[in-house]
Amino acid sequence: MRYLSDILEGLAFTELHGSADMEISAIVFDSRKVVPGCMFVAVKGTQVDGHDYIEQAVEKGAVAVICEELPAHVTGEVDFFMVADSSIALGTVAANFYDNPSHKLKLIGVTGTNGKTTIATLLYKLFRDLGYKCGLLSTVENQINGEVVTATHTTPDPVDLNMLLNEMVDKGCDYCFMEVSSHAIVQHRIADLKFQGGIFSNLTHDHLDYHKTFDSYLKAKKAFFDGLSKNAFALTNVDDKNGMVMLQNTAAHKKSYGLKNMADYKAKIVENQFSGLLLNIDNEEVWFKLVGTFNAYNLMAVYASAMLLDQDKSKVLTSLSKLTGARGRFDYVIAPNGVVGIVDYAHSPDAVQNILSTVHDVRKGNEKVITVLGCGGDRDKTKRPIMARVACEWSDKVIFTSDNPRSEDPAQIIKDMEEGVDPAFKRHTMSIVDRREAIKVACNLAQPGDIVVVAGKGHEKYQEIKGVRNHFDDKEELTEIFKQM
Repeated sequence: MRYLSDILEGLAFTELHGSADMEISAIVFDSRKVVPGCMFVAVKGTQVDGHDYIEQAVEKGAVAVICEELPAHVTGEVDFFMVADSSIALGTVAANFYDNPSHKLKLIGVTGTNGKTTIATLLYKLFRDLGYKCGLLSTVENQINGEVVTATHTTPDPVDLNMLLNEMVDKGCDYCFMEVSSHAIVQHRIADLKFQGGIFSNLTHDHLDYHKTFDSYLKAKKAFFDGLSKNAFALTNVDDKNGMVMLQNTAAHKKSYGLKNMADYKAKIVENQFSGLLLNIDNEEVWFKLVGTFNAYNLMAVYASAMLLDQDKSKVLTSLSKLTGARGRFDYVIAPNGVVGIVDYAHSPDAVQNILSTVHDVRKGNEKVITVLGCGGDRDKTKRPIMARVACEWSDKVIFTSDNPRSEDPAQIIKDMEEGVDPAFKRHTMSIVDRREAIKVACNLAQPGDIVVVAGKGHEKYQEIKGVRNHFDDKEELTEIFKQM
């Protein structure tokens, strides 16, 4: 319970109806979760407008309402607080309700198209290994100093986010490393959070179903850095063509990392193979367990962040050299006959190219690359033919299949993908709607030493079809098939 006057601190109102002299039991923006004595925040979402449920919320016991427009008919002892944007207000009141937990630990945000999960996860593992208590908020899972909390979104809603941060504070966490998605930035899920630092990985074609244009997508990412304070750091990938754009208007300390261009923190790849990476960092050669150029960038983002957080260089490099990446990111298994299976979350054209180019870089000879690829339903359709084309350009054989078709017809999704295939590549492709069967066929086509890449779902342990989530784990499927080879 917190006093309403404390919860409203820092909020700008356009109109007031009532007083702030009462206690509030909870902050709620979903009318189905209303409890007696709570504050209901009416948010205009992409699918539903919370203003349509104000009366229902009041009937169920809400005693205070934040909204952009007053409802036509409401009875009872209810206070109304009108604001210009209730989605921003939700972040403010959620932070206040939990006594602003982001001010009580060092919160580091990671944004970009690819690499967010790996960077955040490696930072979490690194700082725990260095002796700190830490929290992690990621696509794969949320963790509070070793305790796993199931993740439902890349970035939680403001209420859940502040609740998790508050729990981290209560359990003595010094740091929290979190992914910051473009959706979360635009929807103000991170409103009123205090970040100690922001990290940019890269920007490529993704989420245009939501942002509509690449420029809007870019501006969403940039808005995160624009909002950092002068006491924070803003770390960017200088080799990404949009990397320096992120720093244009930030008040934070500007720093960069890279492999090619001049940067504050720079590395060079000495060796790149399935067993790992040998990098030269600040004239010191270090072996890492992660594979591929894209992971060299991820490692540099982590190393640079640790330096900016005043950690000891020797201890950081020693610890990083022992760590593995996030589950479902270049996750591989090897069959008894030598066939290599790689599972990866790659679900954008650039991510698919990163994985397949890495395979080409580290394979020893003429091993064939067989790729199993699907695209998610109810998501950006424009990337489907591009992903298919990239897969064909970098593979000896490609099998198009289902990812999470959701409400869409999986056969139609595959047809959308096939439109991107150059006629010269068509004889090297096949389409199998059933994902399990597609993986099995790919493995059966593989000869000893060949590489089977299963892309798109990574860490996910389900396949969503017509609103139903069925158990499905790409790595589990590969492992079972490999046992029979």
